[in-house]
Amino acid sequence: MPERHPYTVTDPATGRVVATYPTATDAQVEAALAAAQEAADRARETTVGERAALLTEVAALHRERRAELAAGIVREMGKPPAEAEAEIDFCVDIYTYYAHNAARFLADEPIPLAAGQGEAVLRPSPVGVLLGIMPWNFPAYQVARFAAPNLAAGNTIVLKHAPQCPASAAALERIFTDAGFPFGAYVNVYATNEQIAGVIADPRVRGVSLTGSERAGAAVAELAGRHLKKVVLELGGSDPFVLLSTDDLDAVVECAVAARLDNTGQACNAAKRFVIAEDLYPDFVAGFTERLLAHSTGAPLASAAAAEHLGRQVDAAVAQGATLVGAGTRQGAYFPAAVLTGVTTRHDIARQELFGPVAMIFPAADEEEAIRIANDTPYGLGSYVFTTDPEQARRVADRMEAGMVFVNGVRGDGAELPFGGIKRSGFGRELGRLGMEEFVNKKLIRTMTH
Repeated sequence: MPERHPYTVTDPATGRVVATYPTATDAQVEAALAAAQEAADRARETTVGERAALLTEVAALHRERRAELAAGIVREMGKPPAEAEAEIDFCVDIYTYYAHNAARFLADEPIPLAAGQGEAVLRPSPVGVLLGIMPWNFPAYQVARFAAPNLAAGNTIVLKHAPQCPASAAALERIFTDAGFPFGAYVNVYATNEQIAGVIADPRVRGVSLTGSERAGAAVAELAGRHLKKVVLELGGSDPFVLLSTDDLDAVVECAVAARLDNTGQACNAAKRFVIAEDLYPDFVAGFTERLLAHSTGAPLASAAAAEHLGRQVDAAVAQGATLVGAGTRQGAYFPAAVLTGVTTRHDIARQELFGPVAMIFPAADEEEAIRIANDTPYGLGSYVFTTDPEQARRVADRMEAGMVFVNGVRGDGAELPFGGIKRSGFGRELGRLGMEEFVNKKLIRTMTH
């Protein structure tokens, strides 16, 4: 049988295949699991301080290899170079954050007793081997927010990266090895979907974290549930950007453009549906359209297939009556920035995720209608609310059906802030204290006196 190469680096700017990596054999997958289990057994004898020191070195190596890691990201999925470098900087922040805070997050938590004598504490402890299934759109950042808290907790990781990011996958594995993590603590596998199904079923694996599509998330959750494995899922999003009032429309438009063009529009939590108060709608549409088209990153999407899929979504919306204003023509993986107006919640595209530099704009008669439009989506990842009225901001934020609400600003993510969604955007949280708590055993230790 000829050797297959599903793990392939294809430069989206040129369509040229840069490198191929053979898939793992079944024996290699088994070796990865065995090594991860052995490392997990040893990790239980280490201290939080020792593991935190290794994460500090991981952060330092990301900083030292910033240019190399960023160049690999650009080559694999077309991210603008400055954004690729910023992604590595965020990774440094994440590893540093957990290095500094792991001891606090993993400390015993005393429980006041309602009756009786003695004491009770919750003691966080590692669960063991975890499987991470990562996407292509943030090759290093997605790994960081999964790996950092779990390695700090004493878990070990088997990592399956996206098939188009094999070089980044290998570079990250080298960093953990070079930082001093023992063999097996972080193992990269170029596994097939069939092999991963076997990994999920393996009793040595205690949990699974996936960032990816709804389809992949549903398949992994079904299989993990069958084997009683906990899952954290971060799936798609169609985040609303709600503008109700402003005293500086130009500034809001700049925020809106930044929120739509992040990662060339290929971010789960990018603003995708813009819900604008009717009195601001005409001026917003004019200013936003002009600046979005002018500020287009000029970078390709991650693949020609991704551009073709987005094109089919946009063409279907136009066929249903939407109006499209775009910046140019499609070519290969390049997709011009575009704005869709005349869209209602009855259009098919209003209930889809647009992964690329295309925005939908909806007018809203009042606050109530804006909230209705914003929540009329199967997704519930992030959301954005702009208003000059603080009370309205609190009121609307409370009613947004989303895991995250950002008020009067965009790009407000941080290593200390929990990230995750509800509805078809998944469940569980990454980053912050909550990210540390997903895969630990919160063991009750109750000591009684007589």
